Amino acid sequence: LSTILSCKKDGVTIEEYTLDYPAHFPEPVYQFTNNKITKNRFELGKKLFFDPILSSDNSISCSSCHSQTHGFADHNVALSSGVNGAIGTRNSPSIANMIWSKSFMWDGGVNHLEMFSLAPITNPLEMNENMANVITKLNNSSTYKAAFKKAYGINQITDQALFRSLSVFMSMIISSNSKYDRYIEGHVSFTNDETKGLNLFREHCASCHTEPLFTDYSYQNNGLDSVFSDLGRGLITQESSDIGKFKVPSLRNVELTYPYMHDGRFWSLEDVINHYSNGVNSSETLSPSLESGIPLTEEEKKQLIDFLRTLTDYSLMSNEIFF
Repeated sequence: LSTILSCKKDGVTIEEYTLDYPAHFPEPVYQFTNNKITKNRFELGKKLFFDPILSSDNSISCSSCHSQTHGFADHNVALSSGVNGAIGTRNSPSIANMIWSKSFMWDGGVNHLEMFSLAPITNPLEMNENMANVITKLNNSSTYKAAFKKAYGINQITDQALFRSLSVFMSMIISSNSKYDRYIEGHVSFTNDETKGLNLFREHCASCHTEPLFTDYSYQNNGLDSVFSDLGRGLITQESSDIGKFKVPSLRNVELTYPYMHDGRFWSLEDVINHYSNGVNSSETLSPSLESGIPLTEEEKKQLIDFLRTLTDYSLMSNEIFF
């Protein structure tokens, strides 16, 4: 993260943030042409992210389900809790590196970062609120009105400004400083087992969990079930060919983001790898690459996990800008 100072025409100096990500990363999908990253917008987005005012009973915030200490995934629970003790139907994944994604949610039901926050705010099992109420509550707050004025130059808070400020905050949640990244940059070496794990990963896993973001953002049926209570991508497209397919999650910080899968059914990396090794269930939409599973010896499983642990970005967990 670096900052530059620039002056507005009226002589007021504003502090503008610039994104900091390594050379081995691609260009982000989300562009900031209409939503520059300034300190004021970032701080406003952070305040909103941690504020339960966005929920109907003022009990749930964005941070309730996306914790920095767990790689900005949920607090190591299978399904998230919403207002009035409601339990969701899917696991809350990490929101790191979202500016590289073209679509959001396990089923891809949201196709723009600035609309991402609308889904949890209005979901009855999550924040259970409507945007008219949210905007009314914010406009009734002199603190928020002043903050939005400072960030976007507006006298009345709008949903567009709300979504944009949250997008600015989430855009800065970049995970790019793991041991793997330092290895790619030539700063550290892997152990023998980590190297073997990397080779196994590239042979068996990288077609979907593509480096360096460790996802290709596709939708796959990875053999969890043969009959689907959750249609996944098929719920959005209404295509039978998409039933049981879910978005390939990034494996960055995977050591911290358990439990795993869209419904949080596996609690350890060992469970996940055992599933791919000998637990894949057949169905019409199963990913062709998993038809025979991924045969691995016990030693290879340990080596693969050794590599996956190199994807943990401890600097993200301790970055005070998000506190």
